[in-house]
Amino acid sequence: MGCAPSIHVSHSGVIYCRDSEESNSPHQTTTISQGTTTLHGLFVKTDAADSIPSVLAYQSRQPPPSAGPRRKERRESGGASARSRTPHCCSVEAETQTSSSSAKASAAEVKVGPMRLTQYPIQVLLIFAKEDNQSNGFWWACDRAGYRCNVAWTLESALECFLDKHQEIIVIDHRNSKYFDAEDICRSIRATELSEHTVILAVVPRTSADQEESSVLPLLDAGFDRQFMENSSVTACYNELVQIEHGEVRSQFKLRACNAVFTALDHCQEAVEITSEDHVIQYVNPAFERMMGYCKGELIGKELTELPKSDKNSADLLDNINTFIKKGKEWQGVYYARRKSGDSIQQHVKITPVVGQGGKIRHFVSLKRLHCTSENNIQLSKSHHEDKYTGDNSQPESGSYKCKNRRKDSVDVKSITSQSSDAPSLQSRRYSSMARIHSMTIEAPITKVINIINAAQENSPITVAEALDRVLEILRTTELYSPQLGTKDEDPHTSDLVGGLMNDGLRRLSGNEYVFSKNMNLSHTHLPVPNTINDVPPCIAQLLDNEESWDFNIFELEAVTNKRPLVYLGLKVFSRFGVSEFLNCSEATLRAWLQVIEANYHSSNSYHNSTHAADVLHATAFFLGKERVKGSLDHLDEVAALIAATIHDVDHPGRTNSFLCNAGSELAVLYNDTAVLESHHTALAFQLTTKDSKYNIFKNIDRNRYRTLRQAIIDMVLATEMTKHFEHVNKFVNSINKPMASEETSPHSEGSDTECTANIKNFPDNQTLIKRMMIKCADVANPCRPLELCIEWAGRISEEYFAQTDEEKRQGLPVVMPVFDRNTCSIPKSQISFIDYFITDMFDAWDAFAHLPVLMQHLANNYKHWKTLDDLKCKSLRLPSENNN
Repeated sequence: MGCAPSIHVSHSGVIYCRDSEESNSPHQTTTISQGTTTLHGLFVKTDAADSIPSVLAYQSRQPPPSAGPRRKERRESGGASARSRTPHCCSVEAETQTSSSSAKASAAEVKVGPMRLTQYPIQVLLIFAKEDNQSNGFWWACDRAGYRCNVAWTLESALECFLDKHQEIIVIDHRNSKYFDAEDICRSIRATELSEHTVILAVVPRTSADQEESSVLPLLDAGFDRQFMENSSVTACYNELVQIEHGEVRSQFKLRACNAVFTALDHCQEAVEITSEDHVIQYVNPAFERMMGYCKGELIGKELTELPKSDKNSADLLDNINTFIKKGKEWQGVYYARRKSGDSIQQHVKITPVVGQGGKIRHFVSLKRLHCTSENNIQLSKSHHEDKYTGDNSQPESGSYKCKNRRKDSVDVKSITSQSSDAPSLQSRRYSSMARIHSMTIEAPITKVINIINAAQENSPITVAEALDRVLEILRTTELYSPQLGTKDEDPHTSDLVGGLMNDGLRRLSGNEYVFSKNMNLSHTHLPVPNTINDVPPCIAQLLDNEESWDFNIFELEAVTNKRPLVYLGLKVFSRFGVSEFLNCSEATLRAWLQVIEANYHSSNSYHNSTHAADVLHATAFFLGKERVKGSLDHLDEVAALIAATIHDVDHPGRTNSFLCNAGSELAVLYNDTAVLESHHTALAFQLTTKDSKYNIFKNIDRNRYRTLRQAIIDMVLATEMTKHFEHVNKFVNSINKPMASEETSPHSEGSDTECTANIKNFPDNQTLIKRMMIKCADVANPCRPLELCIEWAGRISEEYFAQTDEEKRQGLPVVMPVFDRNTCSIPKSQISFIDYFITDMFDAWDAFAHLPVLMQHLANNYKHWKTLDDLKCKSLRLPSENNN
């Protein structure tokens, strides 16, 4: 039994009525009489046609055939609120938010970079001249998607509703201009500021098959974002709306969030400048305007090159900055800028490249703050004084740019009670915003050093401050431990040698690939492999009796073992150091392992073959026998060092890392052009070892010991990579040599080796430095061997470099070391350069720790030999008279 309809009067004087939700009418449809016009939804008893509300939220609507059950659901869930709700100024609120269909439209989290935003259910405004199947289709599509929906019939009501609701999507009927001009409506909406992030869809009439589709350009010019070909299917309308939500609406939502970021930038005390990849100024904040004296309009759209430059910067500073940031690296340092007034000010500048679409740099963000000098204070005070008389009200905030003594203004207890304070606290008092950013990061030791220097600069004289600026520039570079070479004209041998060994060769030539085959099954001569160390043939055993001597001749062992010295020497050395006992493996397993490792060295290489591996193993064992080395390391360290020496060049192709990178080899691609060979040596060695139980020397040790051992082996092999040479040497000197020297010269120190090594054992990092230094010295110990051995090794490495140069020329690759041309190369010069640049300092440091007088004597003699040859302009290994003998 139906109830009487409820009558309401809106605040605008419109009279409307709504059927009771308990009506027995099957569809609950009522009508509106507006003059002679009939509209569905409401019945209004008035002759005032102008007072009919033009915006209606559909409360009772005929559902599509497939939506019958949903219609009943809406009535039941929305009835109570329908009777009690008061209409808004522009519409009667849709009741879909309380129905089951809208429950799925909950707030969603959207990410914009590091920001986390909440997007609430979408609101849609339908602007149609009249109700028809198309408007119904969009209504029910909104209902299915859980969107809030309003409908407007006129331009005025559409604007009123949009200004009140700020809908994300607007659908305008563009099918018939008889009732209203859709493009005028769109332009009117676009004229409001609120429409910037709104997506407007035009519903256009369907074209016949023989009719050409019209251009969308007039729609775009009018302000529409998309067009929708007339289709009253609820599913078609739903698909269109959902695509818009996940496409344009979500993108606009993210853009809208950028307003918060720009607000933060506008209130930031640091000067911020954003430019395009072509250095066109796109944004500056008010702090930048105050610092530089320009207005925003004078800067935006200009290239940086158009602005006046200070003549106080070094000539190549801008080129250095551009080179740095074009590679995607952040640059920071001190820079002189010229203000609009013509004054030069010194700034601390930090430029960060921003990578955008396509992985390319799209913007550069510069943070700038004044360097605290009295000159800057004078310039800013002067400009501030002038601004007061020129009517410029954009004055710097107090303390933002005028540099002053922060310590005197601070009430921090530490600064009152002590002359010294920790660096982070000084820095945080010094430059508020930037310092807070730094304090939020985990500080590395180098960061702490930079902070201390920054703090020391604050009250320093100008000459000291400038010197400290230079120190900071050096500290902020990445290659802190690599000496800077002079021009190539000074010493081409040194430049080429260092360049070839220390660079990864990042120049590429497409189409050239160098792929070497793994020497998995090398065949050797038929010399029987011993079952145990006691089964070694007498001639080999006699040579091995002398293996503990530094003057041990590895080439004689190479000859009598038919180029298999590694197995025999390995069995003897590993037995002496108790490797089998430590690994809990049989001597047979160890022998099989040595065989498979040696089989994967290339005997065709003149230098990087198993003889070199045996030589490095011998040197490592010799160093491990030294008292101070032995006392500083554990048994696990000794075993790891011996295994690392054995495998450190396995499967070496006889070419440098630079060659492999330039050739685009499979290994260079696999290891990203970084420590290519060293990574391959360790990876292959472990693959070979664990491949078969019969030569898996690690199979009987527990997991934790294995992991520790494995990490130590990997670390030592990677230390042989030459790009980190100076870093390893300098760390050893600073962490091992200098503290030891201080202890030895201290009047309170007893100076005993036992006390020194005990201190080293307490610091695992120091043990790591010793192991790295040990294998590095063992790897390049050739200049410290007896002269005849030194000469032989020099000839072998030169031949390998000659072969690489020959192949680079054949393949059209960049020649990494041009001086190693077999027709022109001076081997003595190359050896002198190698000793001067790599060997002398490293072995001086190692000798200071391990005490190696024999090696240092050989090094001096060998260097004298090479100098004599070079003085005589002799390019060979020996004097002609020595060759005849």
